[in-house]
Amino acid sequence: MKLIIKGRRPLSGRVRVHGSKNAVLPIIAASLLVDGETVITQVPHLEDVHTAVEVMASLGVDARLRGSTLTLRPEGLSSFEAPYDYVRRMRASFLVTGPLLARLGRARISLPGGCAIGSRPIDLHLKGLEALGARIRVGHGYIEASAAERLTGSRVYLDYPSVGATEHLMMASCLAEGTTVIENAAEEPEIVDLANYLNAAGASIYGAGTKVIRIEGVRALKGVRHQVIPDRIEAGTYMVAAAITGGYVEIEGVVPDHLTAVSAKLREMGVDVVEDENSILVNASRRRLKAVNIKTMPYPGFPTDMQAPFMALLAVAEGTGVVTETVFENRLIHVVEMVRMGADIQVDGRVATVQGRRSLYGAPVTATDLRGGAALVLAGLGAVGVTEVSGVEHIDRGYDSLDANLRRLGASVRRVRPRETADGRLAAGTTGGLAGGRH
Repeated sequence: MKLIIKGRRPLSGRVRVHGSKNAVLPIIAASLLVDGETVITQVPHLEDVHTAVEVMASLGVDARLRGSTLTLRPEGLSSFEAPYDYVRRMRASFLVTGPLLARLGRARISLPGGCAIGSRPIDLHLKGLEALGARIRVGHGYIEASAAERLTGSRVYLDYPSVGATEHLMMASCLAEGTTVIENAAEEPEIVDLANYLNAAGASIYGAGTKVIRIEGVRALKGVRHQVIPDRIEAGTYMVAAAITGGYVEIEGVVPDHLTAVSAKLREMGVDVVEDENSILVNASRRRLKAVNIKTMPYPGFPTDMQAPFMALLAVAEGTGVVTETVFENRLIHVVEMVRMGADIQVDGRVATVQGRRSLYGAPVTATDLRGGAALVLAGLGAVGVTEVSGVEHIDRGYDSLDANLRRLGASVRRVRPRETADGRLAAGTTGGLAGGRH
């Protein structure tokens, strides 16, 4: 599929944010720890979520997604191995290792490998599991973990505040014997949401959202109903969409405190950002925006997932902005495609210098990763002419109905088949009409 975007249309109206992709995936994995039924609400329809559901089913879990509600019953849990195909498609599948180890005493998982935005080493995960008493063997493309009896609480220091490692060790420790302390833990809101789910199920987790998390092991967890927090990255993307089009948009169903760094940078650029209890109003209709410098950092710093979208905004701002990526070493790969649209960006290692231009210009571009793909859509919204974004499958991994929501705000965005031309006609040899939305 492609997205065909006609730019320079100010967005206006209201848009409601879906549940958080980065929160729901570890909660799905954590449901393996629970005796009884887990019901998760506000679940986004994303490719990664569907993959997670398939992983659960492959392990013997009764997993059913109806609308935005996911029901998980692990009574039939029988397999300790996550199939290679799922782990290859989605790295978060690796998070079932700890829960399987805690419940079955054994787990066998394909090595997740790297991804387009850079390597994501799992050594912190494995060292942490070993500290809890797991025996780890790595070879022939697989990780095999085993524990003779219950895992044992321990003190674990993370060399880097990894979100995935923090979540993984929190889950594995819930059913361990004794107390586990995770030091230099990640502080992201998604970690707090996972802890809230586990605590509602009967876990004893203290300090989630701080640098030190303490988990008192319990014998069992019970089924629970849990609503996933709003997706702060989706919300931030709509905020930038409003800014790059000179629009006036209210983003509803958000937690403004989760977006403090994003809101601060937009205000610094000259955007009016007004926060209410559960919404954020973005007004960029008054003036051309000013360039700022951005440095990605672990939460509560500026999120790495918003770096690419902000670079699209800096490309049309007044002045020069410097973007420093500290989290992933290859997360500037979208720059090449933005340059095709007329952006003036120079890259030196993990630093990009962006000289703002009055306009970008529509061009055929290709998304190579999730957030880079979203950034190309944003660039197309602010560009003169027509932009064709290929590689939409990357965008669909993290955004539920992005094109439909943008259309409701007044954008000209169409989803078309690969061989359909920008003017809506079909190339020779192609049959059929316009492809509809994803859902």
